[in-house]
Amino acid sequence: MTEAVIFVVFPLCLAIAALSDMFTMTIPNRVSAILLASFVLVAPMAGLGLTEIGLHLAAGFLVFAVCFALFAMNVMGGGDAKLLTASAVWFGMNFSLVSFLIQVAYLGGILTLVLVMMRSKSNSILASGLPVPDHLLVAKKVPYGIAIGIAGFLAYPSSPLMIAALGGLR
Repeated sequence: MTEAVIFVVFPLCLAIAALSDMFTMTIPNRVSAILLASFVLVAPMAGLGLTEIGLHLAAGFLVFAVCFALFAMNVMGGGDAKLLTASAVWFGMNFSLVSFLIQVAYLGGILTLVLVMMRSKSNSILASGLPVPDHLLVAKKVPYGIAIGIAGFLAYPSSPLMIAALGGLR
C-alpha cells in the first residue's frame, strides 16, 4: 500500500497542478496540501526515521523561504511557490532536491522563452486555429507549474521515497 501511494500521489498531484496551470493559470491549493499531508502520512510507513523526516521538512522550509522572498518581490506566483515547497518535501535535503530545482530552473527558462516567442506571434497562432489556450498568448504571467511538474517527473525516480518504494518491491 505504501509503495502504491509513493508511486501515485506525487506524480498525480504534479500532473494535476501542471494541467491546471496550463489551462487556468492557477494551481489549486488542495494539490499542495495533499502533497504535504500525504508525505507526512507515508514517510514513516516508508521507513524514514524522525531525522530523515525532519530533513525532508527542512528542505521544504528552505525552499519556502526562498519562494516567499521571490513572491514578495512579485517574481513568483503564490501557487508556484506552494507547489515547489510541497514538492521539495518529497525530495528531502539531498542531491535529488538540487537536481529537481535545477531542472525546474532550466525548464522554466525554456517555457518562458517559448511563451515569449508564441506571444510575439499570437495573432498568427490565433488565426491558424491551433488549439492553444488564449490566456497563454495574452497573459503577462508564465504558468511555471508546467515546469515544476515536468521537472518533478524527471527528478522523482532519484528521490529517497521512490528509491525506498522500489526497494520494497523486491
